[in-house]
Amino acid sequence: EQGVPVAQRVFKDNYLRPPFIQPYRCKRVLIEGVTIRNSPFWLINPVLSDDVIVRGVNCVSFGPNSDGCDPESCNRVLIENCLFDTGDDCIALKSGRNNDGRRLAMPIQNVVIQDCVMRAGHGGVVLGSEISGGARNIFARRCRMSSPDLQRGIRIKTNSVRGGLIENIAIRDIDIGEVKDAIVINFFYEEGDAGSHLPQVKDLHISHLTVHKAERAFLLRGFERAPISGVSLHHVEFKQAASVGVLENVAQIDQVDITFNGSALTL
Repeated sequence: EQGVPVAQRVFKDNYLRPPFIQPYRCKRVLIEGVTIRNSPFWLINPVLSDDVIVRGVNCVSFGPNSDGCDPESCNRVLIENCLFDTGDDCIALKSGRNNDGRRLAMPIQNVVIQDCVMRAGHGGVVLGSEISGGARNIFARRCRMSSPDLQRGIRIKTNSVRGGLIENIAIRDIDIGEVKDAIVINFFYEEGDAGSHLPQVKDLHISHLTVHKAERAFLLRGFERAPISGVSLHHVEFKQAASVGVLENVAQIDQVDITFNGSALTL
């Protein structure tokens, strides 16, 4: 944050918790058929890498920041047939934090997530919060999520310090058993509206999503000067939800066939 050149960012005594597996600037990465337990930090964190496959991996870790799989500023990523039972986000797509993310300007892009199971975690399929380089062309399908300890199903988190353009996101055929908040888009994550880099969401399509039990269906919080728009919800069913939740500074949602506790819902 102080603008120190990367080559000078050397700590004599380094006590930072490392990711468990971190392919860095790699090409053609395959991580398959392994189980990772009790990681000190994020479990799998490919960075600035191309053509990454994470397949048939069990991520079971409940320590601090124990995200399951966090591809960061990668291009062409496939995550499939994996199990996530974590103390933080199950899958979190990232592209750098604040000025470092904008300096590299490498979005996380062309990602397919399919046939995964999410249990405990802060979020199931997540974008952010380190998303300053942007995200585009993300496709998630046929995932099953459920746990009393699953805090959020679909989650986007950012703020005006991190910013980021999030565009062309398609999420479909998702079954959520039990969750606290089903769909979250939060521009007030951590610092909130404390910077000049306004986040933007464009062409986010969620379809054929079934939520069996939730405390809140939605937590959508945009800025008054940058409301949430570009979201479509088609064929979304909340079978048993305690409340619709929070919708704050939401400019536009394209809605088709949303049901809430057995009745049609118009947001």
